[in-house]
Amino acid sequence: MIMWSAARSLWGEPAVPPLSRVRSDQVLAAIVLATATLEAFVRLAPGWRVAAIAVGCVLAVAVLARRTHGLAAVGLAFGAFAVVDVVALLVDTEPLVLYSGTVVLLLVFSLFRWGRGRDVLLGTGVVVLGFTVTVVADSTQQPRDAVGGAAVLLFAAALGAAIRYRAMVREHLVEQAKLQEREQLARELHDTVAHHLSGIAIQAQAGLVVARSPSPGGAAEALEIIEREAATTLTEMRAMVGALRDRGTPAAMSIRRHLADIERLAAAGAGSLSVEVALRGDLADLPPTLEAALYRVAQESVTNARKHAHLATRIEVTVTGRAADVQLTVRDDGARTAAPDWRGFGLVGMSERVALLGGTLTAGPGPAGGWCVRAVLPRPRSAA
Repeated sequence: MIMWSAARSLWGEPAVPPLSRVRSDQVLAAIVLATATLEAFVRLAPGWRVAAIAVGCVLAVAVLARRTHGLAAVGLAFGAFAVVDVVALLVDTEPLVLYSGTVVLLLVFSLFRWGRGRDVLLGTGVVVLGFTVTVVADSTQQPRDAVGGAAVLLFAAALGAAIRYRAMVREHLVEQAKLQEREQLARELHDTVAHHLSGIAIQAQAGLVVARSPSPGGAAEALEIIEREAATTLTEMRAMVGALRDRGTPAAMSIRRHLADIERLAAAGAGSLSVEVALRGDLADLPPTLEAALYRVAQESVTNARKHAHLATRIEVTVTGRAADVQLTVRDDGARTAAPDWRGFGLVGMSERVALLGGTLTAGPGPAGGWCVRAVLPRPRSAA
């Protein structure tokens, strides 16, 4: 019952999008064909030469198709060997043995790595049938050789399945990290809109009181404030709802952050690793969502630099306000030149948040060594 349920679940599993045909497959196909041809003229009897070259051609085609048509590739390879084994059995001669035939291990791996669930199940049947024909046709084969061959095929299948599901788990974790950032943004949007609407409600109440008084001159001022707050609210909502549309989720609780919180990162420096924060340019009147995003990127970058910057003594955080955007740069003076092993998908979350606000984020080795994270976030235009 358990096996049947597992098979039904696997049957409906979609294929994993593979890499398109790459040059390495073309090179490998050429090597397989060349090796099979060389074997045909060097180590095989004249009667098997044509068959060996034909099998080599089939294996080469299977290698080219292994990423996108795993079942067909396995069917071609094992079918070709089954045919020549049956022919050898009928004419009572030694079966065809090709060293280049070991490429079938790669075909089995590819089927379990990228194939659809139904293709995996059907391909498993093809492999079992082809392997059985080979064992039966080779009367000189010892039982331990058959067991060893089956174990090697099983290992190739298990390796492909393990890498497949590891990639699926990572993809799930990446999506989860993106959703967490969206939840955070949704909460910040709620807080921002609630803040502005509260101001609008208060000004509307004050305007009504003034309008009913003997001197209603203050009502115009209240209406101007209401218009300004409403315009700001609409700007925030349009930007965030456009980013979260069709993918939003219930918001999680969060603490609103501001540029002043970035300055406090400098006080958090410990030991020999200091944090220097510099705020430059026009940083006035930034939307709360933009300030929160700047803090999020700065905090995550500083945290990762503390964990992974080798031989670093200083972390520099620079926020520069310009007319059209705000740029945040976090760099350290460590000796690292390769990508750090950032755990927890922090970089994924930062990239998602910045992208939702229409900005860009880059991370890589700095020009003078160490690691550098740079985010550029556009300043929203005022609502008309």
